[in-house]
Amino acid sequence: MLSLRPNCECCDKDLPPAAEARICSFECTFCPACADEVLHGLCPNCGGELVARPRRPDAKLEKYPASTQRVLKAHGCTGTAAEQTA
Repeated sequence: MLSLRPNCECCDKDLPPAAEARICSFECTFCPACADEVLHGLCPNCGGELVARPRRPDAKLEKYPASTQRVLKAHGCTGTAAEQTA
């Protein structure tokens, strides 16, 4: 089950469960602005594609709440994983 992380790993913007967000297959989570404008659709952690995070129906959020654990890159995001290792 997706953890629905509560924030963008780059800019720390709040991303409540109903908010638009982008994730990779490892659930790294980013706001649309960082995903599109900074990361150009690629996860800076694994290099995977960033896609729209699905929304959990309100009726299921009570039984299966979103994560409260914030994940943040120490120095923000400056590019893709491939650029950082080049």
